[in-house]
Amino acid sequence: MANPKSSFVKGTLVLSGAAFINRILGFISGMYIARALGAEGIGLLMMAHPLVPLVITITELGLPIAISKLVAEANEQGDRAKIRRILHVSLAITSILSISLTTFSLLGSEWIASILLSDQRAYYAMLAITPIAPIVAISAVLKGYFRGMQQMKAIAASDVLEHTVQIACVLALVHLLLPYGVAYAAAGAMAASVISELISLLFLSVSYKLYGERKAVGETWKTHLKHGRSTLTELLNLGLPTAGQGVIHSVYSAFQPLLITTSLAMAGIGTAMATKQFGLLAGYAFPLLFMPSFITNSLSTALVPAISEAAVSKNTLLIHERMNQAMIVGLLIGAPATVILFQWATPLTSVIYGAPDAGVLLQVLAPMFFFHYFDAPLHAILLGLGRTNAALWNFVIATSFKAVSIYVFGSQFGIMGVAFGIGIGMVLQMMLNFFSISSSIGFYWRVEPYIKVGLCMVLMALFGRWSMAFLEYEGWTTGWSTVVSIVLSTLFYFITLMMTNTINWKRFWRTMPLLR
Repeated sequence: MANPKSSFVKGTLVLSGAAFINRILGFISGMYIARALGAEGIGLLMMAHPLVPLVITITELGLPIAISKLVAEANEQGDRAKIRRILHVSLAITSILSISLTTFSLLGSEWIASILLSDQRAYYAMLAITPIAPIVAISAVLKGYFRGMQQMKAIAASDVLEHTVQIACVLALVHLLLPYGVAYAAAGAMAASVISELISLLFLSVSYKLYGERKAVGETWKTHLKHGRSTLTELLNLGLPTAGQGVIHSVYSAFQPLLITTSLAMAGIGTAMATKQFGLLAGYAFPLLFMPSFITNSLSTALVPAISEAAVSKNTLLIHERMNQAMIVGLLIGAPATVILFQWATPLTSVIYGAPDAGVLLQVLAPMFFFHYFDAPLHAILLGLGRTNAALWNFVIATSFKAVSIYVFGSQFGIMGVAFGIGIGMVLQMMLNFFSISSSIGFYWRVEPYIKVGLCMVLMALFGRWSMAFLEYEGWTTGWSTVVSIVLSTLFYFITLMMTNTINWKRFWRTMPLLR
């Protein structure tokens, strides 16, 4: 069996690398779609898209997290029959639910479109994306299995393959259908997502056939489902709270624009200006704030089965070691990201979007978003410990508080108040998850690395301010001054980490052979 420590670290690195590639591929695909379809076509896509996350959340029932946890525990105990039973029961549930919902969506598509779509031209795009639910649901079950077995290469490869195929299909279908009108081209872009998800599912299925569980003599679907009542109960006990969180998040995301614009109207801001300010916040500030989180999200994916394995073997020391590793990664990534987004807020939004007004919002949110880079690992630790109900209620409390804060602060201080309300909601969620873990198993950490990283952040900010001023004084353009000063400051940050021995490179190089 692979060293569990190296499996966890290796899984995180593999998923982070794949996520980085996918971000680049997604950016290329999005850029082409935006240029080909224009604002009108993108509007049709956005109208058809919001229903998809809700349908997928319902069909998955939170099972991917539950599967990864239960498979990791069964693998640690050497119970291969239970692993196969988990897969069979999960596939049966998701297949029945997703096919039923997809059939209902297709049969009632015109009625759904008449209620939800303000522009009926988005009907074709909605119709094209509908078949994605069963494909994503079955893929999620297989990904849950691979996560539980800590075989992250299969997931990473399938994700990269999916995004590569999607780009090819988008290029082909949008080019082919654009002469027939923007509505058909938007539908083609949606159909590209379905095709790429299907290819990804086929890859995962082949990977499972090659490297997955071997069926024992006498095992059938019927026997697994007949004796799978206890497994179904375990899956639903863990999955339903996660599904509930997903549903609440989808519903809240759908109503958040209305909440923000209403609060801005209470502050005396007109409809057109409110829409513009919301665009600055959601379209410009948020993408930059969430950009670095692909690393902590990848870490969280690997963390759930890693914590589950350690918990089922009652290895408290290993749980705390992995928790400490996760928090340190969040710290090391979040610190320079926060400095960059705060220090270069206005130059970044000016160079990337041509919208310097968004820089003020970015600067308000950046310090509070520092806590967001810890939240994903903390949430994953709660799930790994089986405390899905605690994670759900923490999310409900934080989301409710965020909604109230947006309304109260937004109606008093405009868009700056909205940004502040969103930020304190994120901070509250991180704190609630932290206290839930502390009350369950305690939380021990060394303060020294946090002090050292704090010092490195201050030095990075000072060096960044000096380098930006120096380059502009030398006559460099704002764009080049921004890029070069950010690169130099980030290098300076890592140099100070090494000088203060915050990163132990000797220990890092000793672990490298384990990762190959």
